[in-house]
Amino acid sequence: MKTILNIIWLVLSGFWLFLGYLAAGLLLCVTIIGIPFGIASFRIGLYALWPFGRAAVERRDAGTASCVGNVLWLLLAGWWLALGHIATGIALCLTIIGIPLGIANFKLLPVSLMPLGREIVPTDRPFTAR
Repeated sequence: MKTILNIIWLVLSGFWLFLGYLAAGLLLCVTIIGIPFGIASFRIGLYALWPFGRAAVERRDAGTASCVGNVLWLLLAGWWLALGHIATGIALCLTIIGIPLGIANFKLLPVSLMPLGREIVPTDRPFTAR
């Protein structure tokens, strides 16, 4: 079932969201300071490309640097990527078939707003805190 949902997701919204994260990552990698944010954007973009069967969990070893980085991320790229998820989620929820995909879009909102200090793990293995 995860594979079917991922394929439908890929066609309806995943590819376009991935392109948004890719564009944000490339823009952020222009400067040396932005490279960690660009890498986070690429990581989340891959999660947005194929989200079913994976989850974003908070890392226990994330510290103050992650908090400061998340504030910068929110100002630089997080707000407009989150707007993309909101718009896509609302559009998908307009149809019965798209409701699970819209909910998945809303599930991606927290990680699109504050990605640092999170890890993307498969849902079929137990979540282990580091």
